[in-house]
Order: sequence, then C-alpha cells, then structure tokens
Amino acid sequence: MQLDSKIPEGPLSEKWKKYKSTVALVAPNNKRRIEVIVVGTGLAGAAAAATLGELGYKVKAFTFHDSPRRAHSIAAQGGINAAKNYQNDGDSVYRLFYDTIKGGDYRAREANVYRLAEVSTQIIDQCVAQGVPFAREYGGLLENRSFGGVQVSRTFYAKGQTGQQLLIGAYQALSRQISTGAVKMYNRHEMMDLVVIDGKARGIIARNLLTGELERHSAHCVLLATGGYGNVFYLSTNAMGSNASAAWRAVRRGALMANPCFTQIHPTCIPQSGDYQSKLTLMSESLRNDGRVWVPKNLEDAKAIREGKKTALDIKEEDRDYYLERRYPAFGNLVPRDVASRAAKVECDKGLGVSPTGLAVFLDFSSAIERYGNAEANTQGLTNASPEEIKAMGTKVVEDKYGNLFEMYEKIAGENPYIYPMKIYPAVHYTMGGLWVDYNLETNIPGLFALGEANFSDHGANRLGASALMQGLADGYFVAPYTIGQFLANEIRTGDISTQLPAFEEAEKQTRARIDQLMNVKGNQSVESFHRRLGKIMWDLCGMSRNAEGLQEGRKLIRQLRDEFYKDVYVPGNSGEFNPELEKAYRVADFLELGELMMIDAFERNESCGGHFREEFQTGEGEAQRDDENYTYVAAWKWDDQQPELTKENLVFENVKLIQRSYK
Repeated sequence: MQLDSKIPEGPLSEKWKKYKSTVALVAPNNKRRIEVIVVGTGLAGAAAAATLGELGYKVKAFTFHDSPRRAHSIAAQGGINAAKNYQNDGDSVYRLFYDTIKGGDYRAREANVYRLAEVSTQIIDQCVAQGVPFAREYGGLLENRSFGGVQVSRTFYAKGQTGQQLLIGAYQALSRQISTGAVKMYNRHEMMDLVVIDGKARGIIARNLLTGELERHSAHCVLLATGGYGNVFYLSTNAMGSNASAAWRAVRRGALMANPCFTQIHPTCIPQSGDYQSKLTLMSESLRNDGRVWVPKNLEDAKAIREGKKTALDIKEEDRDYYLERRYPAFGNLVPRDVASRAAKVECDKGLGVSPTGLAVFLDFSSAIERYGNAEANTQGLTNASPEEIKAMGTKVVEDKYGNLFEMYEKIAGENPYIYPMKIYPAVHYTMGGLWVDYNLETNIPGLFALGEANFSDHGANRLGASALMQGLADGYFVAPYTIGQFLANEIRTGDISTQLPAFEEAEKQTRARIDQLMNVKGNQSVESFHRRLGKIMWDLCGMSRNAEGLQEGRKLIRQLRDEFYKDVYVPGNSGEFNPELEKAYRVADFLELGELMMIDAFERNESCGGHFREEFQTGEGEAQRDDENYTYVAAWKWDDQQPELTKENLVFENVKLIQRSYK
C-alpha cells in the first residue's frame, strides 16, 4: 500500500495559507444537501459538529454519554497551549512548532505540527469570545504558565478546570446548533461498526444503549473524534468508559492504525494504593511549575518513610535528591512527561520510593510557598513578617493557583499538601498513536476522518503537556471544516444514501452476530477480570519500558487471554436492553486485539523514542536512543488476526535538524 500524506507544496509557513486559498469548496446551498456524521462529543467532536452545523451541513452527532458535556475532555486540568506570546518571553509559532517536534522526539509530520502551531492563536480568541474564564494577570491580559518540555510560558488556564471550561464553551456552541436543528444529537448511542460502500465511508451502525436496539445511520462522510485507547492498560487516568471501539471498528474495515505503541505515561498521578482500584487520578502537570520533585538520598530514609517511621518533613534539605534538577538543569522539573516518568521509575527501582508500595516520589511546594510569601510580603511592605505570616501568605497564593487540585489530592490521599509534599507516580494517560490520517485529517478510507486523540498526526512519540486540548479544538473548529470540503465537493451529486443498501444490512448482521457471540459464551469469569489481566500484561511488558523478549511474551499471553475470553467470559442480562456489562465486553474484545497490535508495533521498532522506551536502545546516561537511519517513519498497520501488515510513511524533515534530544 502506498500512503499519500497530501502535504501541500511550498514553504512550511505558507502551506496552510495556500491550502485554504485553493481547497475545494461546497457552496452554501449545496451544504444543506450534505449529511455528516460526527462520532464523539469531546472538544474535537463538539467543536466539529458545532462548526459544521453553523456552516450549513446536516450533522448527526453521537455520544455514548447521557450528555455531550460528559465527554472525557472535561477531565483535562492544567491548560491549553498557544503561541500568543503575551509574556514577551521569546515565544512564536515556529518555537511552538519546534518544541512540539522535539518533544515528540522527531517522530511527527512537520506540516501537520506547524499548522497546529499556527491555528493555536485562533483557538484562544475563539474561547475568550465564548466566555471561557481564563486566568488573567494584574494588567488584564490573559495569564500564562509553563508546562514540560518548553522554556517559555504559553499555557492558558482556568485554574485546574481548563478542560471543563473549554468543553462548556464548545457545548454551548453545539447546543445552539442542536436548537436550530442543524445538528441532530444522539445521546446514549455507541458506534458499533463503520459502513463502507464502494470504498467510501457512508455511515455507521449504532447501538441505542438504553434499549439495545441497533440503528443504521447514513451520511456522505464520517468524522471520528472518539479519543484514545489508554484504557487498554486498565489502570489509567482516563474515564472508565473511555474506549477504542469506534476507531477499532474502522480498523476492522480497513483503516490503518498508526504508531500504536506510542503511549504516554504521565509523571504526576496519585499512586495506586491497592489492587481494588479501577482508575488512577491525574494531578495536573501545571503543578510542576511550582512543585519540586525529590526522593531521599539515603535508602534508610526512604525505607523509614515507607514504614511510617518518618515523614518528608523529617528529611533534611541536604539529604534530599531533587533528581530532575540534578539531571536536567536547563529544564529541571519541567522536562517532558516521558523523561520525568522514566526518571521517577529509575529512582523507585533503586529502592528510593516513598509510598508503602515503593512506587512514589515527592512533589514538594514548600519552596514555592516561601517564595510567594516573601513576594507578597514585599508587595505589602511588610519588612518584618514572621515565618508564619510568610507561610500563610504564600499558601494563599498557591491556593489561588491550584486550590481545587490540592483539595482533590487531600480528599484522595488523606494528607494536606500545603504541609506535606504530594506523593506522585507515573500512570498511563494519553496515546500518541491513532488512526493514520493525511494532511486533510482523512484516513486511508475516503470519507472517513479522524480528529483529536483519535488520530496520530501531531505529537510524534510524546505529547507535550497542554497540547491535547490545543489539537482537539484546532481539528474541530479550524481544520476539519476546511479539509472535509476537499472530499465533499465531489459528493454534491451523490444524493441521499439509503440505509437499506446491502452494505448496511451486512454491517448490522455482523454486529448482531458479534453481540450474540459474546452473550452466548456464558462462562464463569467477569469481563472486568479479563480487562484487569490484560492491563497487567500491557503495563508489565509494554509500559514505561519494553524489551524484545517481554514483547514477544506479551503477544503470546494476550493471544492466550483472548482465547480464554471467548471460552469463559460471562455477560449477564440480555442484548435487547440496557446492559453495561455487554458494553464492557465488546470494548474489552477490541482491547484484546489492539493490545496485541501494540506489542507487535513496539517489537518492530528497534529504537527508543519518546514514550516508546526499548531497554536495548538507550544512551550511556539512560536516555532514549533513536535510530533515525532506520526508523524515521510512521508505522501504519493494517489489521490481520494472524499477522498485521506494516506500511511505512517516511517522515521528511526539511525545517528541523534531527539531533539527540536533550533537556540538560
């Protein structure tokens, strides 16, 4: 298979401008004749559905939630990147582009990333117009803070609720289109299959989750904005309902899955406390602006903390190892997520972990509280402020910036983070892999588009913090509304697409057979137990680090688990009714296939880059060692149950130099 990325000609800075000036258009009167399906109502999906409805298309939007506002985008905390340069600290569109390419360890497509950086400035204006309550500095300008992997402040935020506020903005825009009839909303509906007619995406089979009824929905094109697949690991920061089924149904119909092994481990999560957990809690990366990461220097101190004989406050300053500041002096605590996560693992592997499990490090705000307290005292002209007064004033500043996050931590961990350092440890968070798309965000199936985390296009092997929200809104508001016209301009004579066509009948038949297969096993083990076992295999053998032997073993174990699943899974209830266990079952069935593909992809990529860390390929200092001669490509996989087929899209770097990534 030959892949065409359809990147426009010309200089990098002119590609998107030229594209918009020459792209095929659909006239307003013709848009009213075109039907578009949008699956998913997070930031990418809600923004796309709202914008396309506003443009005049007939839009059908689907979510498995009871409301679009329940989409997982709401859980994003820390901020959204944009190259506005309000801080006047040297930021620019090019610097955002370069930071993103470098942060992704040079495994992303230049043209897509530069477009994202360009569009980022429009996103902020859009959100402000919607009333998103971004933080503001004393002069009234929007305030920024820093996230990992950069040396500028370009992250806009609304306390620790940025995703929630952005989604409310997108939801308002979507609701307006629903009220006018431009968008028809299908809540509590899940996409079960993609319908392809004459090689083009023409609709979906959806299941009404309340009644169990299967429905046929046709359209001239289909947009998938269904998020990532981090829940293949079972324990992750994702909402428990987050899944990969829509994207995987597309893969089963011939869409290519790109770079599935590129998964991100977030360094700032509340550690697992027991086997009973089914979800982990994210603490925003924004906390690393002011929090300092450390472990005790001495094994004896670490052991005493784990056993409850000492606390962090008992460890003297000279006995603390601020290891990120030591190893990466240029970026310190704000190194990218993959770097910070591996560094935490290294310290815990040495026996320096500070939780009862040994899998945690400290995130300490005492220095920030003192610094902010002194600044506040100076501002108020208090020359003789006591240490207690300084601490109180500094605590107030930190509370104003991160209060809701600190409150959440205290409720979960049972410790006051203003007094005691937080305990954090890496956890699965985001997936950089996804459906292969070209510059138009179109998959290899014509008429099927993938937006946001559902595609692979913008983050390479590691996503920089606060860039997920940027990509979702960029794709939904500003990119897809242009690029789908390139396809739809040739569809204005197609007319209505009947759901009685044989392809719809066959897709529904296959979906029903799949559901019946799961219902009829009537085994002895719960769906949850299989998901938990799959997650352990994935985490142990394809998590923060991987090696060839473990990946081969992992693939073998997953195939065995899959065989056992279809022989002994128990799905209670009936298919023709509300049945959450059935929902779980077909999602886990998809995870069992996707997990195997992740193992295969990781095994085939004999290098370390970003979130893909192969133990065999590392520098003398334990950093990721790329192989640019052999692996500067996008790995696009066509699924086959026996042996998936690999197609490579070579990445060409004309504007950045491929060098060993360094944050020192």
